[in-house]
Amino acid sequence: MYFATLASGSSGNSIIVGEENRNFLVDCGITVKRLLDNLGMINLSALQIEGIIVTHEHSDHIKGVGALARRLKIPIYATYGLWDEMEKSLGALKPEQRVIIEEDVTLAGMHIQLVPTSHDSRESYGLKIAGRKHTLAIATDSGIVTPEMSTSLRGCDAYVVEANHDPEMLKRGKYPLYLKKRINSQYGHLSNFQLGEALAEWLLDNAQKVVLAHLSAENNTPQLALHTVINMLRKSEARHRCPQLKIRVAPRHVPHELIILEA
Repeated sequence: MYFATLASGSSGNSIIVGEENRNFLVDCGITVKRLLDNLGMINLSALQIEGIIVTHEHSDHIKGVGALARRLKIPIYATYGLWDEMEKSLGALKPEQRVIIEEDVTLAGMHIQLVPTSHDSRESYGLKIAGRKHTLAIATDSGIVTPEMSTSLRGCDAYVVEANHDPEMLKRGKYPLYLKKRINSQYGHLSNFQLGEALAEWLLDNAQKVVLAHLSAENNTPQLALHTVINMLRKSEARHRCPQLKIRVAPRHVPHELIILEA
């Protein structure tokens, strides 16, 4: 299994996941041109993308979904509630491109389980993706670690997970009060500390990679997110369970290098 973030943050999000040259996208919150350019930077072809799965309907996750689906003639996978919320903004689609999912789906040969998150959207989900030998957890845009996240995401081989903000930077920052409350609420975004606590429980001895995603440009820095999460893991039992773990930060505008999980 391999994966890479293609864009990450409030300016747009997209992740590619693949196995044996079969790929799919998780969200496409950037333009088609930018997505194709970013795929080219990591030497992947858009022609191998078999579908797009949508985690929630905010524009930084669906901006390019409709246009890309039309260009590549691929289906879009989303729950009924998400289709009801976003369909008008996607533009004209063929009936076969509109795929409704419920709890899980198989896409590009991999099994995908929907894992409810807590966000101020109609519906929002993380994903647990199982390939032939590895599992990947993707979870961003959640104000709290939901019970479903705690149950489903423990013991994966790799993670793309949200470390959105540092609470002190958010408190002292220039955002208006209503936005600070929204980000800090149970329907907002996970802080570095919340994610560190969750990873300390989730990581087992098979864990290889963690990519910190959806960092705030105003209320966080890559260095601070890494420092906070790594220090929290060092103080937990996770430091004994997964000594070879590598933690990285997803770039905002360009793709992360392709991560290939070891056998």
